[in-house]
Amino acid sequence: MNHLVSAFFIASSLFLVQSCSQPPTSGDTSAQTEHTKGHGDEHTASDNSSEHHHGSHNHGTTENSVTTQATLMAPAEIKPNEPAALMIDIQDSEGKAVADFEIFQEKIMHLIVVSDDLQFYDHIHPDYKENGRFQVEATFPQPGNYTLFSDYKPSGQNEQVSVLQAEVSGNSPATPEVDLNRSKTFDDTEVELTLSQPTLKAEEEVTIMFNLKDKANNQAVDDLQPYLGELGHLVIVKNSSPLTRADYIHAHALKDTSDGQVHFVTSFPESGKYKAWGQFNRNGKIVTADFWLDVQ
Repeated sequence: MNHLVSAFFIASSLFLVQSCSQPPTSGDTSAQTEHTKGHGDEHTASDNSSEHHHGSHNHGTTENSVTTQATLMAPAEIKPNEPAALMIDIQDSEGKAVADFEIFQEKIMHLIVVSDDLQFYDHIHPDYKENGRFQVEATFPQPGNYTLFSDYKPSGQNEQVSVLQAEVSGNSPATPEVDLNRSKTFDDTEVELTLSQPTLKAEEEVTIMFNLKDKANNQAVDDLQPYLGELGHLVIVKNSSPLTRADYIHAHALKDTSDGQVHFVTSFPESGKYKAWGQFNRNGKIVTADFWLDVQ
């Protein structure tokens, strides 16, 4: 533990996302954010982002919202391409450990890791070590700043997302230009992204459709299997600085679509550039398809 330093992140507004196993809900809570990093001199910063609820379709309301806070403990120096041991503590608004969690989408916690330039994405699942503590090993591919969206569900409460940050030592590479191409190949899978409307507009519901074909025969894939309890998962993050929970969207796949078709319904809170990552299970192999989206 003497090689670890604590970086404290208290959610300024908890983003509540719906569970696949129960009716969609939404809610708003708020608290002050404090961020202390141990890279050299200690400093603090506040994140007073606005509150939003982004999920798939059929937004609802809830009365049992709670405020929690997440603390990230990481090595004093995180180096590119070297595994880093991370620990996340979940506490209530009074600083007491949240001990009981519910499994949702087959895991107790989903940790979405993105580089702040949105070039890197990872979806990992920390192990629960009791008394509110989670542990995971993560590898960051290049220097720069990273944002971690920690998605968890305290027992009897709504799913919540806390935003954490990590810094990887070294000089950050130049950010590539935004590529709005809608057809890409990922290993042996060709993916085409289509939308239910020609222009994406803020606050308007849209269906995002992934068409997956086998590269070898150009036919719709017929070997999709459930991934974390669904046909696919879609995470979308707005290109902004700094990244906050208001920039995070998690949409759930619709059921009963044709072979090779995975559809999601969602909306975007405001105009701007967004990066979308769709994840699908092809016979045990996870395909991650990433696309940029321009919202008017």
